[in-house]
Amino acid sequence: MEKMMIKMRKKKLPLSISHHCCFLLSLFSIFASFRSTPVHNYADALTKSLLYFEAQRSGRLPYNQRVTWRDNSGLTDGLEQGVDLVGGYYDAGDHVKFGLPMAFTVTMLSWSIIEYGEYISGAGELEHAVEAIKWGTDYFIKAHTSPNVLWAEVGDGYTDHYCWQRPEDMTTSRQAYKIDENNPGSDLAGETAAAMAAASIVFKKTNPHYSHLLLHHAQQLFEFGDKYRGKYDENIGVAKNYYTSVSGYKDELLWAAIWLYRATDNHHYLNYMIDNGDSFGGIGWSITEFSWDVKFAGIQVLASQLLTEEKHMKHKDMLEKYQSKAEYYICSCLNKNNGTKNNVGLTPGGLIYIRQWNNMQYVSSGAFLVLVYSDLLRKSNGKELKCHGGEVTSEELLQFSKSQVDYILGSNPLNMSYLVGFGPRFPTRVHHRGASMVSYRENKGFIGCTQGYDNWYGSTDPNPNIVVGALVGGPNHNDEFNDKRGNYMQTEACTYNTAPLVGIFAKLNYLENTVLHAFY
Repeated sequence: MEKMMIKMRKKKLPLSISHHCCFLLSLFSIFASFRSTPVHNYADALTKSLLYFEAQRSGRLPYNQRVTWRDNSGLTDGLEQGVDLVGGYYDAGDHVKFGLPMAFTVTMLSWSIIEYGEYISGAGELEHAVEAIKWGTDYFIKAHTSPNVLWAEVGDGYTDHYCWQRPEDMTTSRQAYKIDENNPGSDLAGETAAAMAAASIVFKKTNPHYSHLLLHHAQQLFEFGDKYRGKYDENIGVAKNYYTSVSGYKDELLWAAIWLYRATDNHHYLNYMIDNGDSFGGIGWSITEFSWDVKFAGIQVLASQLLTEEKHMKHKDMLEKYQSKAEYYICSCLNKNNGTKNNVGLTPGGLIYIRQWNNMQYVSSGAFLVLVYSDLLRKSNGKELKCHGGEVTSEELLQFSKSQVDYILGSNPLNMSYLVGFGPRFPTRVHHRGASMVSYRENKGFIGCTQGYDNWYGSTDPNPNIVVGALVGGPNHNDEFNDKRGNYMQTEACTYNTAPLVGIFAKLNYLENTVLHAFY
């Protein structure tokens, strides 16, 4: 034990590990498991996951753009409406800029840095992670043209999906749609407020002016969304068939409030979350998914973190109600709730399975929340999570999160990585317009609207460009996967699939390469 402690001091591990001798014993099981399962290069996965966001950039690309098969696109976005909406992200394999999933992507990237920034930095990727966030927040600043106006979408799915073109060749409609006092969208305003508030925490020390600007926009958007309530997809019809806000807007208002509280320490936002917890469903809904649409589990985990601070004890009863729902979600992921309907589905290979369309989004977001809750338990002096199916330790939660990530990286029945570009075998026919056609930088010859369908879409050849770091929709409920471009339910990737992985990869890389080396 003494030799171990000397090694740990030399490695300069965090005080939370080196100071508590009792924690050493509990780590043995984790390290043994790391050694007994296939080893994946988490640092490489982290690097590649951040490359994906560069592939999804809209607008004028910067000088340091690393994904070289992409070029400038969408340079007239907003022109018809007299507003500059150049920039932001394409959410998936098409070229519509959908505000709701884009904002959730930025929130999750920011949360990854807030929780695991030291590990991202240790892997040499903090600058790229921050750049990924700023590409989104710069766009949100543009899109929030006045206190009660937020531009919600550029382009529409109907005309966009009619064509199969590179983004650099777009001939589809770039009409922009907004929410305002007469056409509210509290869900969109709330999620964008959450994204900008979370990002303001990221920039607080390194760019305080930018952080303050983001916070100003976040506060205005929250007030707008709360005062003029309504679902954004009821006022922007073109969004309804693509990103319908099934959960409504109350979860986004709670989500925005707790992120604003974390960013400002202003009890106005905490009181909002406490006062509305019951009527908005924060302590009522028992949820088994966390996604761009349904934020309750994320809110409940964030609320649980507040219980670790003495200053929040006056709200202890209410926060514990939030926590009980957070634990319901965590237990559901581990299939330790009472009854199958109270648990998430799992494939025979052990992967979280919610639904057939783009299931991996629920895997990455679920693995992130489980990992965050594992850390919360570890900091609570060995407290265990009490599920109906038995008590669960922080180490068991870490192992579950790791199992989901390892499945993504290739430890699965097909031995296939679902993170594109990672490992020896991964999807090569990703449903992605730009990747499936010759790069604009190689051939600037115009490719027409349907020409892409004629010449590229139906091809059985691998995509000429690799969308490195994209997390595709993934296998079905039987761990089966059909790598075809037209199989968009399985082969299309989205920004919000990859975003939660950034923090997980960084934490696992730290455990694999730093802590393990301290022991062996």
